[in-house]
Amino acid sequence: MALTLGCLTTPLMAQSQDTGERGRDGRLEMIYWQAPSTLNPYLSSGAKDTEAASIVLEPLARHDATGAMVPWLATEIPTLDNGGVSEDLTRITWTLREGITWSDGSAFTAEDVAFTWRYCTAPGTGCAQADMFDDVAEVTAPDARRVEIRFSTPKPYPYQPFVGAQAPILQAAQFAECLGPEAAGCSAQNFAPIGTGPYRVAEFRSNDTVLFEANPAYRDPAKPAFAEISLKGGGTPTEAARAVLEAGAFDYAWNLQLPPDLLSAMAAAGHGTPVVAFGAVVERLVVNFSDPDPALGEARATFLQQHPILSDRLVREALSLAIDRAALVDLGYGDTGRVTCNILPPTMLATEEPLAPCPAQDLDAARARLDEAGWTDSDGDGIRDKDGTPLRLLFQTTTNAVRQDFQMALKHWWGEIGIDTELRHIDASVFFGGDTGSPDTMQKFFADIQMYAASFTGTDPEAYLAGWTCSSIPRPENQWQGSNTGRWCHAEFDALLATLAQTAGLAARAALIRQLNDLLVQDYAVIPLVDRGRVSAHLHDLKGVVMNSWDSEFWNIADWHKSPVSR
Repeated sequence: MALTLGCLTTPLMAQSQDTGERGRDGRLEMIYWQAPSTLNPYLSSGAKDTEAASIVLEPLARHDATGAMVPWLATEIPTLDNGGVSEDLTRITWTLREGITWSDGSAFTAEDVAFTWRYCTAPGTGCAQADMFDDVAEVTAPDARRVEIRFSTPKPYPYQPFVGAQAPILQAAQFAECLGPEAAGCSAQNFAPIGTGPYRVAEFRSNDTVLFEANPAYRDPAKPAFAEISLKGGGTPTEAARAVLEAGAFDYAWNLQLPPDLLSAMAAAGHGTPVVAFGAVVERLVVNFSDPDPALGEARATFLQQHPILSDRLVREALSLAIDRAALVDLGYGDTGRVTCNILPPTMLATEEPLAPCPAQDLDAARARLDEAGWTDSDGDGIRDKDGTPLRLLFQTTTNAVRQDFQMALKHWWGEIGIDTELRHIDASVFFGGDTGSPDTMQKFFADIQMYAASFTGTDPEAYLAGWTCSSIPRPENQWQGSNTGRWCHAEFDALLATLAQTAGLAARAALIRQLNDLLVQDYAVIPLVDRGRVSAHLHDLKGVVMNSWDSEFWNIADWHKSPVSR
């Protein structure tokens, strides 16, 4: 069975084939096995939270299914040609659409946009999306419909702030008392943000269920088609897929990380179809450069504590050389995955120099790297050691069938080169949840290696790459927020990123992006495994779904509806 690629539409002009009254199609039942733990994307870097929040919260612009930027709460994309970007590239001015209101009926204004910047950048907030506001010196509201962003340096690509699902607008009135250290404690606001989107939050049960209801103040009186959305969390990808494809009990299942032959067998029941879109989703291993030893107490897994094994590049390279990536693709993804040794998609690395092929598995070369690093099997037990320390690693990821299969394969290959690997898997709602009190989040990273996928909105990776700067390392001081979960700090990378931020021209930017990618992967700070398609599934009678890997999967949920025959 071939997986379906969604048809493309122009978002603000897209019209449902089925017009009528708002709420006419009753309840939309969604199964979302990685249950949201918050609906404030500024306090979580997990896709499960960002995407769920996008049903309510909206940005000034977003990216459609082709990756093209489209205006959303703004009237147009500011450019040099239309006067929205200043000649010296230090200012961008957005004009808000007329008549937009929050779901409580109050007016949406430029001050809400300016407040959102102040909220994310307030000391002590621990804003997970702080990279979106790099080089922003000030955000002001000259009037109710104009937002001016002033950068501290010329910004040839000024479209990071307030663009895409990761940087939506918060209501200033609702979050006014939630600045800085108060942010994490504002449960009422974080669990039920007031938004401008097609739905509003009716009930939120953390790590369980979210009930949304149609926003009575939404700008299109004929949308949304559903009166309610039930987003049920928990379970596994397999259970979620079966609930839609085999049982027809739910309308939509999100993020089905499953072998394609299993999905095909389920789809044969005839209730629904899987859909896939390729973008920038890369399954990767993250290497811990800090020491996660619990004996270190509060200094555990902090930047100041160097990892006793993985700080050696030769060991990291050996881990990579031992991996059979083609086997992993066959094991977990089939046609919905591609072998990769890069953290960015090939289209973003296109320079005059062609990409080198991803090296094949080479166990002998891996063993040679460990020999060179001084790790030998001194007692013949099959596990290498050095200075009396055995070569043992704790490898963690989320609970899911494909990732557990990957863990077993990697444990086997690493065992063949003399590395003993302990496996741990954690519920995805906890791992991606960002709870500062939990020891099991990807940001805390109390293990040696962890595996997950991540991507970014849009087709320019500047803000995404900023997630590997030294300042993006999660620490107790920033509430353990930050994308640089491996604690890799590289002065040359930081300097190159600063150059990218001031570089115009597609060719020049592409060359720098390629260099940044190469620094990351050639130092084995991350070990890419699979270029993944984003896969979900829906019933045949759910219409309007346009799969999008460049923004939220729910980017056009205002257009979703049931076919007339189903009612």
